[in-house]
Amino acid sequence: MHLSPDDIVFWQYGFLKLNATIAYTWALMLVLAVGSKLVTRRLSTALRRSRWQNLLEIIVVGIKQQIAEVGLHQPEKHLGFLGTLFLFVATASLFTIVPGYEPPTGSLSTTAALAVCVFVAVPMFGIAELGLGGYLREYLKPTVIMLPFNIISELSRTLALAVRLFGNMMSGTMILAILLTITPFIFPIAMSALGLLTGMVQAYIFSILATVYIAAATRTRTRRPETAAKAVPKPEAKTEPKPEAKPEAKSAALAKPGSGSGFAD
Repeated sequence: MHLSPDDIVFWQYGFLKLNATIAYTWALMLVLAVGSKLVTRRLSTALRRSRWQNLLEIIVVGIKQQIAEVGLHQPEKHLGFLGTLFLFVATASLFTIVPGYEPPTGSLSTTAALAVCVFVAVPMFGIAELGLGGYLREYLKPTVIMLPFNIISELSRTLALAVRLFGNMMSGTMILAILLTITPFIFPIAMSALGLLTGMVQAYIFSILATVYIAAATRTRTRRPETAAKAVPKPEAKTEPKPEAKPEAKSAALAKPGSGSGFAD
């Protein structure tokens, strides 16, 4: 049993070595790149489309909706980065059904690299949206005293991203290996299915957290339509002034018997 794919070494020359983490990471990137090329080479806008195009559209539309739900008002602007994170982590988990495969996300080096990508992308999107000065001023809010705490928060959440994904993926592999030694027929199948579900959940959590961090850096959260509708004050009903009585009507009312003061005969 290997705790990490880093322990599986395929080739080594001096200090240079090719382990399972590097090999499977590049294999996943190749599968994603070639698969995307094959699916998008014959895109159709007609009603009749291929199954792979329908699947790709479902994934893309779903990711865009999740990005918009978090609060980023331009999902297309962040779709490439956040969608790639989700697809990489999800594909790494789905390939665990292949015998002999070790997910690269079970290595701390891979999860740390993904977390560093998020750490670099957050200020890049923030500076692109707010400008360098506007982004740096966010570290001084609400007061200058919060500057060191905001910097520590940036570093700690990057560490949390890496350790959370690594811990969940490694624990699933360890539990499966332990159950294989105890009950080699029944429980491993159920645990494999549970591992696939756990991997998809971790991919979702990782990408959603990255989206939240980018939304916090860009300060572009938008209110929901129903909230915005409630905030808009309703126009007050205008009351038209009643028309004044005409002079003829006034004189006629004064001319009625008993309405004026007169002498009796």
